[in-house]
Amino acid sequence: MLGGIRETVFLTLAGVVIALLVNAFVIGSFWIPSESMEDTLLVGDRVIVNKLNGDAERGDIVVFKGWNGLDTIKRVIAVGGDTVECCDAKKRITVNGVPIEEKGYLHPDDYPSGESFKEKVPQGRLWVMGDHRSASSDSRDHGTIAESDVIGRAVVIYWPFTRMTVLSRPETFDRVR
Repeated sequence: MLGGIRETVFLTLAGVVIALLVNAFVIGSFWIPSESMEDTLLVGDRVIVNKLNGDAERGDIVVFKGWNGLDTIKRVIAVGGDTVECCDAKKRITVNGVPIEEKGYLHPDDYPSGESFKEKVPQGRLWVMGDHRSASSDSRDHGTIAESDVIGRAVVIYWPFTRMTVLSRPETFDRVR
């Protein structure tokens, strides 16, 4: 009987330790607190974040330590070495001179940017923006973020169940070199 209790306690503790390690180093959960990523992510959505993602790429939705020290979620528009600019003659953001077609994720009542900018992103840094640009405080306001501040890439909306979906990188970024 004592052996069975010891085994149960050991297995329970092992399960808790494994769950904590997975949460700390492999995957995490993030709650969407604002409308800055609408319509891709809505206030109250919960996403799974892959912490083993590797380097962030253009188009990824990433969670990072934000400018105010809080966890923040935005879309990567440009990476170190890129030049990001707004806007071309058709009012599109360009990365390295290539226009980005944002119709698949940009909020339908919004525009790429209300202000003009041209920035060369330093190595080791990322230019991030919300999908609902008029409701987003992002790199246009605060500058780039360090790649080392990225916690992980959002991969799945899991709550509410009615919005469950896999989050993928838009193909428009495949054209940028």
